[in-house]
Amino acid sequence: MSKAAKSGAGKGGREDQDGGEPADSGKTQRGIQSVEVGGRVLLALAQARAPLALSDLAASAQLAPGQAHAYLVSLSRLGLIKRDELSGRYEPGPLSLRLGLMHLENQPAFRAAVPRVAALAEAIGFSVAICIAGPQGPTIVRYEHAGFPLHVNLHVGTVMSLPATSTGRVFCAYLPRATLDGMWANQSGAADSAMTPAGEHAAFGAALAEIRARGLACSVDVPSPGISSLSVPVLDAASRLCLALTVIGSTGAIDVAADGPTAQALLATARDIGAELAATPSLLASSTS
Repeated sequence: MSKAAKSGAGKGGREDQDGGEPADSGKTQRGIQSVEVGGRVLLALAQARAPLALSDLAASAQLAPGQAHAYLVSLSRLGLIKRDELSGRYEPGPLSLRLGLMHLENQPAFRAAVPRVAALAEAIGFSVAICIAGPQGPTIVRYEHAGFPLHVNLHVGTVMSLPATSTGRVFCAYLPRATLDGMWANQSGAADSAMTPAGEHAAFGAALAEIRARGLACSVDVPSPGISSLSVPVLDAASRLCLALTVIGSTGAIDVAADGPTAQALLATARDIGAELAATPSLLASSTS
């Protein structure tokens, strides 16, 4: 037996014959401490939910600023973190975003939605966005372009206003209060709005009740003049919000009537996605885990 083979079969190094986990995987395994410290830096940034200065990031990761800077250099080279040249603050880098999107693409509701949303956009001739609950609010994670270009800058990563958009109001209508409170607190300008979750205006509360009754929200010329939208929730078998689908078009060109063909096509697509999740228990379990 070669030295390499003997070493691999030695204590703490033997693997199962099928190439799986080491035979002593029940024991605490040795890791790379510097990698774990770098993970603390990434975790601190993720928990902050906003770009951080070096001093703040170091404090959150419980590191000295000089030590944190060394890790940031390496993490930046890997693309896991990037530094904004104007503010000097650190934020997630392109590799982090790619990993996040890869995780998203493995989520059952998203996988079920993508082909149906593409078909919907082609059928109705209007752009359709898939939105999920992000830390800052409803966030576009897929945008199917259709029809004429719009004078609004919507793209993957755009965060939608909770009170001012049809998408945001769908999330307000269906999300648990604890989740919604966190989003509301993170949206800039939310403190200036009278329609906060802790004390919603009666009119806003009534609007949310109507959305739940119809399963549909509508915006006309708000928040962007000349742009209108319809948004619907995708619910699982337990009536939990998985994501929202939003159709966007030019005011006057898009029919935003609740009983109109665009709304009905949007609602049917959401029902189809929900039905696929409900029909496959394993998908439902993983989508809500």
